[in-house]
Amino acid sequence: MARVAGVDLPKNKRIDVALCYVYGLGRAKALEVLRRLNGAVEPAMRVRDLTESQVGLINNMLAKEYKVEGELRRENQANVQRLIETGSYRGFRHRKNLPCRGQRTRTNARTRRGRRRTVGAGRAEKAAAPAKA
Repeated sequence: MARVAGVDLPKNKRIDVALCYVYGLGRAKALEVLRRLNGAVEPAMRVRDLTESQVGLINNMLAKEYKVEGELRRENQANVQRLIETGSYRGFRHRKNLPCRGQRTRTNARTRRGRRRTVGAGRAEKAAAPAKA
């Protein structure tokens, strides 16, 4: 199993697809990385067929030219933290775990807001039950 940028790549996948397992690399950037290696690694090669030198070339290219994995995660987290500390609207939305790009929240936004919590219905039933007794 080849290890690139601290990530174990699946050995049965093509290298252009397997590079997408690295945080910060999508299909387009993976193909760009392979193209910039000047044919040393073909996109159609399987990960299991790569030599150690080819894996080293990919690792060196990613380390020198691209922000991936931990470095990119830290930068993204620092950007969000900066927004929160400056008290911006987007920072406020991040702090409250709400959508910060203008989406509506009256309906939808369930992924960001969490499971639906019914307000008032449970309390009304509890209040009515002791009155009958």
